[in-house]
Amino acid sequence: MSAELLSILVLAVVFVIATTRSVNMGALAFAAAFAVGGLAADLDADAVFAGFPGDLFVVLAGVTYLFAIARANGTTEWLVHASVRLVGGRVALIPWMMFAVTAALTAIGAVSPGAVAIVAPLALGFAAQYGISPLLMGIMVVHGAQAGGFSPTSVYGSTVNSVVAREHLPGNEGVLFLASLVVNTVVAGIVYTVLMRRGGVPVRAPERAAVAVGGDSTAASNESPEQAADGTATSPPEEPRLDGPRIATLTGLVALVVGALAFDLDVGLTAITIAVVLSVVWPATSTTAVAEISWSTVFLICGVLTYVGVLDEMGTIKWAGDAVSGIGVPLLAALLLCYIGAIVSAFASSVGIMGALIPLAVPFLAAGEVGAVGMVAALAVSATVVDVSPFSTNGALVLANAEDVDRDRFFRQLMLYGAGVVVVAPAVVWLAFVVPGLG
Repeated sequence: MSAELLSILVLAVVFVIATTRSVNMGALAFAAAFAVGGLAADLDADAVFAGFPGDLFVVLAGVTYLFAIARANGTTEWLVHASVRLVGGRVALIPWMMFAVTAALTAIGAVSPGAVAIVAPLALGFAAQYGISPLLMGIMVVHGAQAGGFSPTSVYGSTVNSVVAREHLPGNEGVLFLASLVVNTVVAGIVYTVLMRRGGVPVRAPERAAVAVGGDSTAASNESPEQAADGTATSPPEEPRLDGPRIATLTGLVALVVGALAFDLDVGLTAITIAVVLSVVWPATSTTAVAEISWSTVFLICGVLTYVGVLDEMGTIKWAGDAVSGIGVPLLAALLLCYIGAIVSAFASSVGIMGALIPLAVPFLAAGEVGAVGMVAALAVSATVVDVSPFSTNGALVLANAEDVDRDRFFRQLMLYGAGVVVVAPAVVWLAFVVPGLG
């Protein structure tokens, strides 16, 4: 048995054990990376650690740290009230609002994980407050990021267009952008419709939420005042108002957005810096924030991606790609490359896998039997539409920021949805873009 095949089988075993024995998958993956890397590939510890996603670790820890402070000092509560006033109590519009905001951020140049890191904590806070399915909200945010992710000014779009130009392939920036926009919008619409019919989206704010924001004065007046310990009546909770810590936190969130978009600052490092400043100035509201970082999620994602790094170092990913490109039927090879892009991207860097797979497709694209424009669009969409997987950066951010959920159950829901997208999406985009011979 080859080392490459062995490494893939070990990954499957990691999934099975984590699912059946409730062991943290990250811990299993770290052990597998050490064992497979050392025994099958003769990699030393430095080579194994080279695959550790330090940037993702900082993003996950930094963003959840900052928003833990925002929750503690009431900033997220104030934002929830303001957002509900903005939509006039029409809670059903909030998921689409989050979709549009995230799409706009990526379209104008935000890297997809950066946009999700900014929007997901707020969106999932809205979901917890107003009874919206966190699964729906997370899916809408991630697909929104991918919907705008291939505009000519976006990170993904400019990267793919550069690879296409370097390989001297015919390209069409408009087709690439519209392909991702249409596919992700359609997928989001289907998920929204299905989950709304299952009660995942209230049409309007629940009564308790409406009262909290002053949206139903009649209901508020009919409620009995709370009783204090001495038996005297107390006033109902006041609507949250802006104070020093909340203004500073909002300013910090705006600085995070501006820093990421305008100055290309690292989202994780910027978030941690802002969180530290807030903690120093107002320590009373920040004492529990570090404990509220989703460490189990950070451990899980970093472990799995470290193992994927070992696979890359061993040549397993290239081995699989070479095997597919050697197939003599161009359309079948194109379909298999789309599936490889989807499967690998569900665990690793989407932009990285696109940069690796497009060159693999050059031989049969050069033969003219498969349209280059359609093939590139299909590969791009296949490699990014799956990013709701909890092992991808975007999916990990959704998992880390979900509130009031059974995290293991939510992880399984994201994993099952991601697996469904991996199975269906490559075939659909292959039929839509490759079979017709676009380009």
